Amino acid sequence: MEPSAHVDTFARDNLPPQEQWPVFLLDNPDVTYPARLNCATELLDRTVVAGHRDRPAIWSEVDGQPHATTYGELLTLVNRSAHVLVENLGLKPGNRVLLRGPNTLQMAVAFLAALKAGLVVVPTMPLLREKELKQVIDKARVSAALCDGRLTDELRRCSDAEDEFFCPDLKQICVFHDDSAGSLETLAANKPAEFTACDTASDDVCLIAFTSGTTGAPKGCMHFHRDVLAMCDLFPRHVLKPTAQDVFCGTPPLAFTFGLGGMLCFPLRVGASTVLIERLTPETLLQTVERYRTTIMFTAPTFYRQMAPLLPRFDITSLKKTVSAGETLPDSTRTLWRNASGIEMIDGIGGTELIHIFISAAGNEVRQHAIGRAVPGYVVQVVDDEMKPVPRGTIGKLAVRGPTGCHYLADPRQEKFVRDGWNLPGDSVYMDDDGYVFYQARADDMIVSAGYNISGPEVESALMQHEAVAECGVIGVADDMRGQIVKAFVVLRAPYQPDDKLVAELQDFVKNTVAPYKYPRVIEFIDALPRTETGKLKRFALRTM
Repeated sequence: MEPSAHVDTFARDNLPPQEQWPVFLLDNPDVTYPARLNCATELLDRTVVAGHRDRPAIWSEVDGQPHATTYGELLTLVNRSAHVLVENLGLKPGNRVLLRGPNTLQMAVAFLAALKAGLVVVPTMPLLREKELKQVIDKARVSAALCDGRLTDELRRCSDAEDEFFCPDLKQICVFHDDSAGSLETLAANKPAEFTACDTASDDVCLIAFTSGTTGAPKGCMHFHRDVLAMCDLFPRHVLKPTAQDVFCGTPPLAFTFGLGGMLCFPLRVGASTVLIERLTPETLLQTVERYRTTIMFTAPTFYRQMAPLLPRFDITSLKKTVSAGETLPDSTRTLWRNASGIEMIDGIGGTELIHIFISAAGNEVRQHAIGRAVPGYVVQVVDDEMKPVPRGTIGKLAVRGPTGCHYLADPRQEKFVRDGWNLPGDSVYMDDDGYVFYQARADDMIVSAGYNISGPEVESALMQHEAVAECGVIGVADDMRGQIVKAFVVLRAPYQPDDKLVAELQDFVKNTVAPYKYPRVIEFIDALPRTETGKLKRFALRTM
């Protein structure tokens, strides 16, 4: 590896042993980068130098009206904020900084400023509760947090030494999207407009993106500066094919790598613009397309199903490309959207471990029932339990290699995800003779609902904290609107009796214990859970009930 610019070497020190790394395919001109590289400089400074200074970079709403922040203005905001991180907060290269906020200009500025200062960004979704934030902060040894001023309550508990969710490593919280005296914007206002980016190595860690496994314990996926650029230079370049004239919009949070790419990095890489608006609904997303004349949309199949019948009410003639990822895209949804909009969906499968989409197809390359083929730069195969390739048309485990891959933060599950140099995302698929990949199911117990990954055991743990619950088992069941929904089988304690009021009470209890999107939309009361002779819950038996 290239000598690190990090003063705080925690991230590199906690990479997996090199014998557990996947094989990286870097002999590709698309992903040939210099040894010293700061991805924020590449995405922003170089785009300004390329002649885009006065073009819109980020659209947002100010007092209900569209407002464009140009590339030149965005660069100044980022540089001034980077000065605050270094000079006021005293952060050093390699320090981990947690980001908490919705999709706003301010969130994007904080993200880019932290990268430019050589920090390791740990983005989190606004919906996370104290328990989940503590897991992330403790795992990544986060020392500082940048938080939207409207979302500080849970985070403050993590910094309170008297609170059960106290995180001893978290020393300071700086708010943004706020006009108070100590906010990021206020402190940045009088800082210089120039900032010399940290001279990071291309393989310095710049991002720890957390995902949840079936045990509910968070896994930190560490990515290098070169990985952020690689996600911009493969799927977008070969499949999406954006230009500087494009306007992006969509729903995935910047805290998801799906959103980080589609809502920020992809447009910046080509000098395009992006619309960042909070809390979009299917209706307001279509309003956004009409109002901003957007051309490229990123969202989950759930939104496409809900938007299709609304299309006659909106002028979406500007929209040219729509990308679906985050959950399985049913053929019925693809057809519904195509018939309603005239646009052929770009489906894709990716993952936090590989940072973004590695299988996809667009336009005439789309094949019915298939996700697509390996994005140029990646290689995929289908293997059995012994890692031997299976015949074409045979269902097996998806295995992937490319310029990006899995580096879990100090996690023994690295050995499960990476075998023989291949990344194993945990998907059951088959491949045809032309290399098209056909998705079958998740190979583990992860529930994917409306684009969100939900751990069944984590929901079980929340339910078990309610006094009425003796036992419970949680699975995902198919749903036409959301792909999957969370279903809980509950055994009650005496003297509780099953009724609709108790269902609502349990659902609200889960919403207040973990992120609200994880709550069970269906609860079925049963007398006993199916278990093995050793007492393990038989989830497969629940799925047949």
